[in-house]
Amino acid sequence: MTEAAPGRTGIASDEFRAVMSRFATGVAVVTCVQDGFDHAMTANSFTSVSLDPPLVLVCVENDSRFHEAIGNAGAWSVSVLEAGQRGRARWFATRGRPLVGQFDSTPTTRSDRTGALLLDGALATLDCRTVAVHPAGDHDIVVGEVLGLRLTRPDGEPLLYFRSTFRTLSEGPDPLG
Repeated sequence: MTEAAPGRTGIASDEFRAVMSRFATGVAVVTCVQDGFDHAMTANSFTSVSLDPPLVLVCVENDSRFHEAIGNAGAWSVSVLEAGQRGRARWFATRGRPLVGQFDSTPTTRSDRTGALLLDGALATLDCRTVAVHPAGDHDIVVGEVLGLRLTRPDGEPLLYFRSTFRTLSEGPDPLG
């Protein structure tokens, strides 16, 4: 394995990525509408921030198509993925996928509150309004006030991201250690 050159902190990006991949996270698809086009991205950098008011955040890469879309949309939705939605997570993480038709094979419902698409079969969904954006290196931290939410599959199993791959709780220990 070749090591990436260290950044200004002296920490190589591949080493940082390897260490952070040991932190298991849930997986969500974040969606918004800009100029009549539906946009989406897979996120594992999504978390709650505050209970009162209810706030969440998502980190969005600066040079992604989604960055401009969420910045202009002002409102967005989140679908927390279920274990069986691994293919959807991969698809919406694919760089360069076509904007038009990207939801053609994905059953969705349009949110009443944000106008964004929600993925059918998700464990839970949230509708948010952007209240703050904080620059953070090569990403922006987008903070959203939760306008509405639904627990759609209370007994469902989550899709997880660990060691740079999608996993489920029932897959058991990693055979690689």
